[in-house]
Amino acid sequence: MKNLPRHVALIPDGNGRWAARRGLPRMAGHRAGGKVLPQAVGWFRDMGVKVLSFFCFSTENWDRPQKELDGLMCLFDVLLRKNFPRFREERIRLRWLGRPDGLPERVVETLRALERETADFCDFQLCLAINYGGRDEMVRTVQQVMKLGAAPPDWAGLTKQLDTTDLPEVDLLIRTSGERRISNFLPLQSAYAELYFSDCLWPDFSSEEVRRALEDFQGRRRRFGAISPEENSHRSSSKSEGSQGERNGPFFRKLDGRR
Repeated sequence: MKNLPRHVALIPDGNGRWAARRGLPRMAGHRAGGKVLPQAVGWFRDMGVKVLSFFCFSTENWDRPQKELDGLMCLFDVLLRKNFPRFREERIRLRWLGRPDGLPERVVETLRALERETADFCDFQLCLAINYGGRDEMVRTVQQVMKLGAAPPDWAGLTKQLDTTDLPEVDLLIRTSGERRISNFLPLQSAYAELYFSDCLWPDFSSEEVRRALEDFQGRRRRFGAISPEENSHRSSSKSEGSQGERNGPFFRKLDGRR
């Protein structure tokens, strides 16, 4: 596939609704979604995407019932440890986005170990946003800048303090389950991202859904605040024709007759 996004951000939503429709507890939906995540990594990588960011757990998710929180932390620990060998074998670099506060020590240790041991891989990067919030990242970034004692001269300098330092900005943001919002996920990095909303619940996500999203992206015309050469050419032509038409109007004919 050509004209692909380099960096895809994904909000895997709908685990709870998937479970509810089947009369199952919410954790059953989270476990089903957890099985899809490693597969999705392979689908995006095989189709040519270079960076994939998953919104696994938000700083706002701490308001959920304690039983669900305990289950999620256990699930993160299991998935990370289970996929540890795969990351090394397939040379996938893992990046952790978020803060350690509140996370179980074993999860933090595993995330940091994965970051260390995969730091030299560059063909494909997987970013796991665990205990992440865009506004929280902004606050942490400002605090870091204040510690340095000098404000960065531009946006490029500021990005060096973000969790996503050295990563390309998000080109495509995908959210499943039919919800149409970005929910505080990488808001700064997604300033010019194309948005794609799928009605599919996350546990039902498939390679076909990936293909649909990427094909939709290929049909977008990205201008980044400017206009395309074709539009510029058409605009210039229309302006020239409009000026000539205005000179031929009754007002200008009257003026010309007075000369």
